[in-house]
Amino acid sequence: MGCLTSGQFEIDNAVLGRIDRGLAHLKEAVATRDQLLGEVLTLLVPLEQAGPRPSRPLCPDISPPDFAALLAIARGAKLHENLMTRRLSVATAAGTKITQYDFERLEDAGLVARDPSHSLHAGQPVTVTDLGRSVLAGTRRPAIGTRPPPQPGPRTPSRSPLA
Repeated sequence: MGCLTSGQFEIDNAVLGRIDRGLAHLKEAVATRDQLLGEVLTLLVPLEQAGPRPSRPLCPDISPPDFAALLAIARGAKLHENLMTRRLSVATAAGTKITQYDFERLEDAGLVARDPSHSLHAGQPVTVTDLGRSVLAGTRRPAIGTRPPPQPGPRTPSRSPLA
């Protein structure tokens, strides 16, 4: 728009007419959108009032990013260690990367478990625990900061990125 107001180009009445028509079409589209939005909202109000209300909120103790990470892990994931940096990360089947810190938070909460019988370099399969599945289903809501009871079997110690 700066070029049009600088006087570099000559603007005739035909260009101004096209701009006015374009603005008129935009105003008309906005008015139509607002009218349709009002109609949809009017139709949705009775449906929302008639619909069942959950007795308690869904997963209040797990953050949305943690819930998304848990859902991604549920579809299949492997824990890998970078050979150069020694940092851990989870690669999910959908191609999402979950950081070491996010994974450790989920693991410490007992929502996920890894299979230590596989090498970290080859990738340790990560699965969602029964507690994690119940969180995904919305039946039980653990606090992320609480520790679950110890699970049987050896656990590979996680390495610090500073080690």
